[in-house]
Amino acid sequence: MRAAATRRATLRVRPGRPDIAAPNLPPNVEWIGKRPAPMVALTAGGPALVHFFDFAQLNSVRALPYPVEWAGRYAEAGLTVIGVQSPRFEFGADPALVRAGLERLGVSHPVAIDAEHEIWNDYGCQGWPSLFLWGQGGVLRWYHFGEGDYLATEEAIQEELRADDALRELPPPIEPLRATDAPGAAVIPPTPEMFPGGEGAPLHLGAGDEPLAVEYEGAGAYATLEGAGTLMVAIDGAPAVEVRANGAGLHELSSHPRHERHRLAIELSDGDLALWTLSFAPGVP
Repeated sequence: MRAAATRRATLRVRPGRPDIAAPNLPPNVEWIGKRPAPMVALTAGGPALVHFFDFAQLNSVRALPYPVEWAGRYAEAGLTVIGVQSPRFEFGADPALVRAGLERLGVSHPVAIDAEHEIWNDYGCQGWPSLFLWGQGGVLRWYHFGEGDYLATEEAIQEELRADDALRELPPPIEPLRATDAPGAAVIPPTPEMFPGGEGAPLHLGAGDEPLAVEYEGAGAYATLEGAGTLMVAIDGAPAVEVRANGAGLHELSSHPRHERHRLAIELSDGDLALWTLSFAPGVP
């Protein structure tokens, strides 16, 4: 039976207190890109957006284009965007793998490798992605856990950028990238994430192994892979297509315009790949 469509359940909040100050960024974390100034100095010149993600986790990757775009369109107006790579998977603490993954995803703003989740714990994150907007002076103005509410977040950014100039000209907010991103969109929850090797451990694929068969519902299927190689992916018994993995990260296996039911058969053609998770995107009815 198909699950009923629901409104996206995410947590976004205007802080109930006006005095929540930005935590300091630890001095011992490694950065991809230029290390930013301390938060006190950074927010003295304008608002700062800090977003937590894992470059190989589905919800993080789906949300990532929005802060990437905001970093470019609002930099001259005074916004600073900082990413924090808080690993969900062991390989997510490797600077070389993180750097390569960020390049593939088009991330050019500074990103901290929060290998020990020190920044994550300081901020009280509740999942991937998590986002915090600090106003000029370093006071928390907006935070959000999970995907969605991109329009409301961008409106909060624009409000902060207009705090000292109500007539500041700013571009119109980004149009939703997907139907599920639209304000008030009804979505059908997808099949829960799967851990073929057991939670916290990957399944090491071998050429010649029996195909891994998976039935799922959603708007697409994705694999978190480590290594390099080629998967052969067949949908509903159709001829298999190649999915090439050239490094650790999230790799699309299938995509659909709305919530659908399908069966995947996955096998390794060549290379050496570790499959950490299979995850499924939400879709509209």
